[in-house]
Amino acid sequence: MEDKFLMKGNEALAEAAIQAGCRHFFGYPITPQTELAAYMAKRMPQVDGTYLQAESEIAAANMVLGAAGSGVRAMTSSSSPGISLKTEAISYMAACDIPALIVNVQRGGPGLGGIQPSQADYWQATRATGHGDFQILVYAPATIQEMVDLVGVAFDKGDQYRIPAMILADGMLGQMMEPVKLPEAKANKIIDKPWACCGHHNKRPHNILNSLLLSPKELEDLIVQRYKRYDIIKENEQKWDEYLIDDADIVVVAYGASSRISHTAVDMAREKGIKAGLLRPITLWPFPVKAFETLKETAKAFISCEMSMGQMVDDVKLAVECKKPVSFVGRTGGKIPTPNEVLDKIIEVGGCC
Repeated sequence: MEDKFLMKGNEALAEAAIQAGCRHFFGYPITPQTELAAYMAKRMPQVDGTYLQAESEIAAANMVLGAAGSGVRAMTSSSSPGISLKTEAISYMAACDIPALIVNVQRGGPGLGGIQPSQADYWQATRATGHGDFQILVYAPATIQEMVDLVGVAFDKGDQYRIPAMILADGMLGQMMEPVKLPEAKANKIIDKPWACCGHHNKRPHNILNSLLLSPKELEDLIVQRYKRYDIIKENEQKWDEYLIDDADIVVVAYGASSRISHTAVDMAREKGIKAGLLRPITLWPFPVKAFETLKETAKAFISCEMSMGQMVDDVKLAVECKKPVSFVGRTGGKIPTPNEVLDKIIEVGGCC
């Protein structure tokens, strides 16, 4: 029988990072992710790791930049306005091709907004996690167990492609409790990273990680090469989950906590004889366009369900190549859509098909 532990999402995520070999955490308290940092403050000394509460979110992210640049697994976490402050350092990580983990347990916005769950950072995570031409890997768990599982994936894929990775959760997942099975611990050692600035012992030339390139040609060439790597990521790393889509006329597209609500709504629609299904993106970047290759021909309509004003709608439209109508249902400002609200939208859209 598998050993499972009842854990809060924030704490499970932190423990999963430790099990994945992370020994360097730099953060700053902000609701609703504070428990993650507090858990790291307790656990890091027990595993001979480093926990440091920085003087600001900006400082914390730059500490991750420095630590990860030495080749170790390092991470930071925050909630929406705190992530905004970290974006400059995330851009530097991308410019230096440094893998690191950033966790965003989203809250309502813009500005300080509120402390309730939200998914209104979708655009920030997938379009503009800092200035310049770059992308980061973005994973959107829907359960505490998946949150735990994706932490190791995020670290591994970040190392593989030399790219920052983000776990995009929300206050609902961060604060709720579920049984989880923790992964086996990885050895606490520096993974061989020949690019890392960790001392050369006169065995190799100096490594230099630098984001300042004053030659336009040199900078353009580097960005073009980086985007070739992004194309490989888009080809190989799309992840999604499907539920009752084989014969679905109406496909609800939802990620994270919204997908749990949509799952119930799909079941309610099926009970009414409506052929509804659920497509759940697990990677938000790269967005799982491959999941739509058949659906855009067989389904009659799509609905994007989000805890925002519809930030994922355009990605769904692009994925279906505008061949079928795409509607939106959701709440924002910390409000959570109900299964009945999603069901009403499914009925409305179904009546128009």
